[in-house]
Amino acid sequence: MTPTAASDTAVFEEAARRRSIRFLNWAHFLDHYVILIFPTVVIGLEAVYGRSYGDLLTLSTAAFTAFGLFALPAGWLADHWSRRNMMAIFFIGTGISAAAVGAAPNFTLLAVALFGVGVFGAIYHPVGTPMVVEQAINRGHTMSRNGICGNVGVSVAAAITAAITAWIGWRWAFFIPAVIFVVTGIFYLAMTPNDHGGSRSAAPHAQDVTLDRRMILTVVALFLLLALSSGLVFNAMVVTVPKIIDTRLGDGIPLALVGFFATAVFLCGAVAQLSVGRLVDHFAPHLLLAGVAITQLIGVIWLNYATGWPLLIALAVSIAAIYGQVTLNDIVLARYTPPGWRGRVFAIRFFLNFTSAGPAVWGIGKLYDHGGFALVLWIMAVVAAIFTINSLVISGLVSGVESGLRRRQAPAE
Repeated sequence: MTPTAASDTAVFEEAARRRSIRFLNWAHFLDHYVILIFPTVVIGLEAVYGRSYGDLLTLSTAAFTAFGLFALPAGWLADHWSRRNMMAIFFIGTGISAAAVGAAPNFTLLAVALFGVGVFGAIYHPVGTPMVVEQAINRGHTMSRNGICGNVGVSVAAAITAAITAWIGWRWAFFIPAVIFVVTGIFYLAMTPNDHGGSRSAAPHAQDVTLDRRMILTVVALFLLLALSSGLVFNAMVVTVPKIIDTRLGDGIPLALVGFFATAVFLCGAVAQLSVGRLVDHFAPHLLLAGVAITQLIGVIWLNYATGWPLLIALAVSIAAIYGQVTLNDIVLARYTPPGWRGRVFAIRFFLNFTSAGPAVWGIGKLYDHGGFALVLWIMAVVAAIFTINSLVISGLVSGVESGLRRRQAPAE
C-alpha cells in the first residue's frame, strides 16, 4: 500500500469512527427518552380512561422489566454475531414498538407494545456502551459525553412528551419518536461499515488499584448490591418526578408546565454529572461516592415534607445526587475491578440496575394507590438509606486499601 493510500484509509477510518460515536450518542439519548414517554403520558390518561394512576402506571411494568432483563441476551448475541447489526435492530425495533404503542386500541395491546419497547430498548447499554469504549481515543472524555447524552434524554422526555400530548394528543408522543428511530436506523445501516459479524477487542486498561482476590470478591459483591438499591431509587425517582410535581407543587398546573419543571429538575442532574466528572480529578472517588449517597438520602427525606416551590429545590437536590452516584458507581467499580472481569461485572450491573425498574414501577403504582406519595417517598427513603450504608461500607473497605497503598508507595526516610 502506498503512503497516499494508507493516509486515505486512515482518514476514512477516522471519519467512520467519529460518525459511529455520534450515532451511539444519539442512540443513548433516544433510549432513555423513549422509555420515559409513558410515565408522563399516563398523567393525562387518568381522565381519558377513568383509571387510577397506579393502574395505568402498572401497564409499563413489563417494559421496564424487559429493559433490564434482555440486557444479558442482547450483549451475548452482539458478541457472537454483530454489534453494528444489533444496534440497527435497536433503532428499527424500538421505533416499530413505539408506533405500536401509539396505535394500541386497548390495554392489553398497549402493555404488549410497551413490552416491545423494553425488549428492543434493552439492546443499547450492553451493545452500544462497549462500542463507545472500543472506539474512544480519549476514553474519559468520550464516555462522559455519551453519558450526558443519555441523561439529557431523561431530562427532556417529560417536557417534550407533555408538549406533544397537549398539542396533538398522547398517541403522537409515541408516533413522532417512532419515525425518528426508524429513519435513524436506516441511516445508521447506510453510513456505518459492517463489522462482518466480529467485534474488535480493545486493549484492556491496567487495574488502577490491585486487590487480593478476597477483597475483589467482597467489593464486587457489595457493588452489585449497590446496583440493585441504586437502580430502585433511580428508576423510582425518574418515573415519579412528573407526578410528584403535579400532585405537590399546587392545584391546576397544566401538563405542559409539569413537563417543563420536570425537565428543569432533570437538567440539574446532568449538571451534577458534569461536576462529578471534574471533582474526581481532585478528590478520591470512593469518598465522593459516600458524600453523594448521604446527600441523596437527605434529598429523598426532604421530599417527604416539601410542598409548593421548596419541592422543586428538594427534587433538584435528590436528582443531582442520584445522577452523580451513577457516574461515581462506574468510576469506583472500574478502579477496583480487574480488567478481565470488567465486561462481565458491568453487564451484571446493567442487568440489576435496569431490571429493578420493573419492580420499582409496579411498587410505585401499588403503594400510591394505598397511601399516596407519602408512602411511596418513605419507602424510597428506606431504600436510599440502604444505598447509603452500602456506600459507606465500600468506602471504608477501599479507604483501608488506599491508605495501605499510599504507605507502601511512600519513599523510605
